[in-house]
Amino acid sequence: MAKVREVSVKDVEQAVYKMALDAAYHIPEDVLAAEKEAYAKEKSEVAKKVFDTIFSNIEVSSKEEFPLCQDTGLGILFVEVGQDVHFVDGYIVDAINSGVERAYKDGYLRKSSCHPLTRANYGNNLPAIIHTFVVPGDKVKIVFDAKGGGSESMSKVQMLKPADGRDGIVKTVVDWVIEAGPNPCPPTIIGVGIGADFERSAVMAKHATLRKVGEPSTDPDLADMEKEILTKINNSGVGPAGLGGLTTCLAVHIEMEPCHIATLPLAINTACHVNRHKETEL
Repeated sequence: MAKVREVSVKDVEQAVYKMALDAAYHIPEDVLAAEKEAYAKEKSEVAKKVFDTIFSNIEVSSKEEFPLCQDTGLGILFVEVGQDVHFVDGYIVDAINSGVERAYKDGYLRKSSCHPLTRANYGNNLPAIIHTFVVPGDKVKIVFDAKGGGSESMSKVQMLKPADGRDGIVKTVVDWVIEAGPNPCPPTIIGVGIGADFERSAVMAKHATLRKVGEPSTDPDLADMEKEILTKINNSGVGPAGLGGLTTCLAVHIEMEPCHIATLPLAINTACHVNRHKETEL
């Protein structure tokens, strides 16, 4: 029988606090590398100027530690909890929310959570949106994703007909990204969730945006689909900031699970060009 490992929720709170601030100030290295690669291939002078502005913003934000974007997003967390872990010193959800609230207060980050109907701002960026998964082992992995409203608004779940198949999936994703144009602040990273059910497909799509940029799916069929969708999107000419160019999208990442025989759930989650996220393991 495996020995239970105790993890203090105080450590969870501090980890979330640090990740929330780091995500606001420092772009992930894989995202920056992909943008530099795109810049090197770009032919449009306008697109190059857009990239120059992006790089300048990234440099200054990281050096001075102020937000990469004025929309500092909602706190989205993917938490993988080892089945041999026992949390102590409190309730993990309270700890996560406390870490988010403290970071957004101390870092002077914009608080964006509001009442859906009255639009009254809650003033604390709570509650955090937490996706929890039980996994083997005695570790806790936490990924913090600062998700802004512009890119999130350019996301959707659509229940396709099973007969739409692979071609229908490709067409739906490509058409949606092109229609979104400049709204999600391209160049984007597109997460796609195929199968499972309505809500699970959306979680898969968001999780897919957090994969290392350009790292293909381990499923050869999905890797081929990712490549095809990316090529078609970038051939659209939408380009950085929607002003034309070779790179509308930095990467397409797909996750897939079995679905009901009468359904074909498809979710598309869009991440903007800074794709702010950090992860840690306790």
